[in-house]
Amino acid sequence: MTDPRPARPRPAGVVLAGGAARRMGGGDKVMLRVGGIPLLHRVVAALRDTDPVIVVGPRREGVPGVRWTREDPPGSGPVAALAAALAVLDAHVDTVAVLAADLMGVTTDTISRLVAALDAAGEADGAVLVDSTGRRQWLIGVWRRNSLDTAVPTDPRGASLRGTLGMSSIVEVPALTGEARDVDSPDDLCP
Repeated sequence: MTDPRPARPRPAGVVLAGGAARRMGGGDKVMLRVGGIPLLHRVVAALRDTDPVIVVGPRREGVPGVRWTREDPPGSGPVAALAAALAVLDAHVDTVAVLAADLMGVTTDTISRLVAALDAAGEADGAVLVDSTGRRQWLIGVWRRNSLDTAVPTDPRGASLRGTLGMSSIVEVPALTGEARDVDSPDDLCP
């Protein structure tokens, strides 16, 4: 017997990849390799069940199957990058996975768990990963599109994600070991 409910539309995926990497000496942090794979490629792979995948930042070669866009002006922060991604999403997209490009441990399972938590929560605005210290990981989340559209200010330049999304109704999803790990300094690249 088949399930009479319509299939859930696939969420869109957004990767914020425009940071200056000051703590890394200003190099292209998202193209650093961990286990032989660039960080950006790892994050895009984690979004393989989303459509489309939008990367906000300078175009990099060798990242197929994504749409590229930039925040205006470039370097104006994560909320401006999120606004740029929302501006190019089709109107029918109702759920958006939002990830930083420097994540080492995020997987397709991470996204599936976040989507399931958001679906189970009914009217919540978003689901975010919470690390082992209880800290919300604002750049590992799945959000209802209308909640993001409402929360992002008209002028998003320089706004913080916590300040923009912090008043939203949020489902917290505990991170598995290493899942919330990102790269902020060269030491973070060590296992």
